[in-house]
Amino acid sequence: MYSQRFAPVRALAAILTVLMLVLPGTLARPTRRASDPNSDPFYQPPSGFESTLPGTILRQRQVVASFFGLIPDPIEAHQLLYRTTAINGSAIATVTTVFKPLIPKKDRFISLHTAYDSSSVSCNPSYQYQLGAPQTDLISSAEFLVIQLYLLQGYIVASPDYEGPDAAFSPGHLEGMGVLDGMRAVQNFADKLGMSTDKPAIVGTGYSGGAIATGWAASLHPSYAPELNIKGWVAGGTPANLTGTLLFIDDTISSGFIPAAIDGLSKPSAYGAELMPIINSIITEKGQAILDYANEHCAIADLINFSGESIFSTDIQSLGHGLLTQPTIQSILQKNIMGLNKNETPAAPVFVYHASQDEIVPYSDASTMVDSWCSNGADVKFTTYANGGHVTTEIVALPDAVTFVENAFSGTVAKGCSSNSELTSLLNPIALGVELEPILTQLASVLTMAGTKDSNIKENITVLSKTVS
Repeated sequence: MYSQRFAPVRALAAILTVLMLVLPGTLARPTRRASDPNSDPFYQPPSGFESTLPGTILRQRQVVASFFGLIPDPIEAHQLLYRTTAINGSAIATVTTVFKPLIPKKDRFISLHTAYDSSSVSCNPSYQYQLGAPQTDLISSAEFLVIQLYLLQGYIVASPDYEGPDAAFSPGHLEGMGVLDGMRAVQNFADKLGMSTDKPAIVGTGYSGGAIATGWAASLHPSYAPELNIKGWVAGGTPANLTGTLLFIDDTISSGFIPAAIDGLSKPSAYGAELMPIINSIITEKGQAILDYANEHCAIADLINFSGESIFSTDIQSLGHGLLTQPTIQSILQKNIMGLNKNETPAAPVFVYHASQDEIVPYSDASTMVDSWCSNGADVKFTTYANGGHVTTEIVALPDAVTFVENAFSGTVAKGCSSNSELTSLLNPIALGVELEPILTQLASVLTMAGTKDSNIKENITVLSKTVS
C-alpha cells in the first residue's frame, strides 16, 4: 500500500531525473513568475501591429515552464506574441509557447494544441505552463506530460493560445488560423531556436477541444497558409459538428462545456458582432450569470457549475428549444461543421481516432467528417477505439499517435484512406521504449483515475479536478 501511494511521486521524480540529464536547459534561466494574461502587458500588441503579416512576432520572452506550476521544468521555453486573424479578417494577437530540448531535431517541430476548453483568458496554456500558475486538473496535467514525451524524443514543441486574445472557445476558423499563424511565428523564430532551415517540417496534433483547432488548421492550411511545410496532423476525439456535440452533452454531466462554447462564439474575435444582439435579447438573469461564470473560470469549474443543466431551459434563454433554429445561430453553427466544404479539405495526411462509446463528443460526427474528407481526396487513417471513453482514449492512443507523427515526418504515411479498430483499453509503459517509460507510467495513472470507459468520471465529475501527480 505504501508503494502504491508513492508510485506517482517516484514516477515524477524519475521524469525529472531524465529531464535533468537529457534536457538540462541553460544556466542563465529567467526567474519571473507567471502573471495572469488579464494584467500581463506582454499580451498587449504594440501600436501599429495591424499592418504586419499574419505570423509576425510582436514580442518575445523566455519563461520558466513547470510541472503543475510548482516544479521548474529543466528545459528552454520561449513565448512569442504573434499577429493572427479574427473571424472578420481583422488583425489580433495571441501567444505561442515554444519548448526546446537540449539536443533538438533542427529541421522540424510539433504544434501541440491542448484541450483548454475555456472562454477565460486565465486558462490560456501560455499562462498555465509557467511557474506559479498551477495546472489544477487532470487533463492539463496529463497534456503537459505529453509535451515532455515529445521533448524527450528531441522534438521542439510549440503550444499556441489558439483561442486568441479573448479566449474564443470553439469557433473553428479562428482557432485554425491561430494554429497556422502560430506555426508561422515559430518558423520566423527558427534562427533563434538554432534550426537548420527556414522551412521546417511540421506536424500538428490535438485532442478533444484541441482537435477543433487541429482539424480546422488542417482544413484551412491549403488556402490560408499553403507555404507551411506541414507533413501531417493528429486529431482525436474531434468535435467535428458543434451542434451535434451540444445536443449530445446537453443535460448531462458534461453540459458545462456548452456555456463556455456559447461565450467563446460570442467573443469579439469570433462572432460577437452577430451573436451578442441575439444573446442580449434572449438571455435571462440566470443565463447571464452562467455565461459570466464561464468567462471567468476554467473547464473543470464550468463542468461542475453547469452539470446536469439544459441550455434549452427557458430559465436560461427565452427561445427554449428554438435556440438552434434561430437563423443567425443556425448559420454560424453550420459554418463550424468540419468536412462540409470541399475547399476545406486537408492537404497533408491525417490520423483521426475516436472512441466508439465516447460520452462527450459523438463518434458519428467524427466518422462523417472522415467520410467527407476522404470523398474529397484527403489521406486519412481512422482508428476506432472500441473500449475507451473520451478521456481514457487520449491516453491509450498515444503510442499510435506518436508513431503516426514519426511516419509523417519521414514521409512514410500510406496514401488514401484506411480504417481499423482497436480493442485495447490499457497503456503499455514501454510501448515507446524504456527511455519514455517514466512518462508513460505517469500517464497510465490517468486510466486508473478515470476508470474503465471513464466510469469514475461519469460517477463523479470532480475526478477531473485532480492532477496526475
